[in-house]
Amino acid sequence: MMQAKIFFGSSQVITDTFSERKSPFNGEVVSTAPLCTEQDAKKALSIAKEATVAAKASTLAQRCNWLLDVASKLKENKEDIAKTITDEVAKPITFARVEVERCIETLTLCAETMRTMHGETINTDAMNSGKKTLAFFRREPVGVVVAITPFNFPLNLVAHKLGPALVAGNTVVLKPTPEAPLTAYKFAKLFIESEYAIKDALSVVYGDAEVGSALIGSDIPRVISFTGSVPVGEIITRNSGIKKIGLELGGNAATFIEKTADLALAASRCALGAFVNSGQVCISLQRIYVQEEVYDEFASLMAMETKKLKVGSPYEDDTFMGPLIDDEAAHRAMSWVESAIEEGAVPLLPPHREGRMFHPCVMANVTDDMAIVCEEVFAPIVSLVKVDSFDDALPRMNNSPYGLQFSVFTNDLRITNRAIDEL
Repeated sequence: MMQAKIFFGSSQVITDTFSERKSPFNGEVVSTAPLCTEQDAKKALSIAKEATVAAKASTLAQRCNWLLDVASKLKENKEDIAKTITDEVAKPITFARVEVERCIETLTLCAETMRTMHGETINTDAMNSGKKTLAFFRREPVGVVVAITPFNFPLNLVAHKLGPALVAGNTVVLKPTPEAPLTAYKFAKLFIESEYAIKDALSVVYGDAEVGSALIGSDIPRVISFTGSVPVGEIITRNSGIKKIGLELGGNAATFIEKTADLALAASRCALGAFVNSGQVCISLQRIYVQEEVYDEFASLMAMETKKLKVGSPYEDDTFMGPLIDDEAAHRAMSWVESAIEEGAVPLLPPHREGRMFHPCVMANVTDDMAIVCEEVFAPIVSLVKVDSFDDALPRMNNSPYGLQFSVFTNDLRITNRAIDEL
């Protein structure tokens, strides 16, 4: 077992007090992380602020090479990083490997994109008052970025924040999810130990509300980048002050199955979209609006595709779904299903839970007023809603405060175009 450590800039610190991370799959301790304080957060921010001078003075070539070097090291350590993800959040190992590959792509794209990003000259003589002037802008780093990341993609969502921020010449204080401290530590270590690293440009602290509040409430960071729940996003918005804020919050993705669609293909894709990572994805498919003429056939196909999915040990290559992240998540998932059944919904497969292992559930006869389609469930549960047509489905799909993903399955190009315009 390995211990995650604090990075105060490029200096690694070991503390006497730490928390244990237990595997959601078997309950074994898989990693430990320091118990950080508000003072630790402030120290990391102060170091990051001082490092902005060196970061801004660095060349783009150095920063691009930095990201590409980390991407190369990830390739060399792919299996170790993937196993760490599986240990800490029980993501099936096959999908953990995919996440490492996606992370490599993320860093590569950040480096490639930054090489071609530039400012612009402006035609000031478009107005007579500007005929004797010249105007241009160039892109400058903002300074210190605070990055707060969730458990469901504990590597690649860190990369989504570190890659753009660092390659643009900023410094970052990262607070990774408490559920996967070692994954973040190993990733950050690759940055800090790279031959192209900018000294003290990246710090890593661990913790929950106390540390997060200290980071977002400080005057030092100019950008807060957060991926997580809506309630926490609201807290950040209220308490961060005058800063740029990037929030990626909850979802309640919907799709429409039209009568001309390839139903077998649609069912296969919907099973993947609804149940990958045990439904713990912000764009996870949750609501399926099915045209009445094909509702029964699609429901049967959806149940059949769901039965094919292997639920079990995340360490086996053919496992599609492992456990949910914790007992609370599993209990909440069963509560969603039981509530829907009481309201008249019908499970196409018997609801089944073994501890944190919650088997995928397809709910039929769901209506718009049921909580199971109104709120984000963040679990392997998908609901089928019968509709007359796309005109019937459209306002119901749009009737949600969430908007991360929509999709349609149809062979009618007119519906495709309408979906693009109106969803």
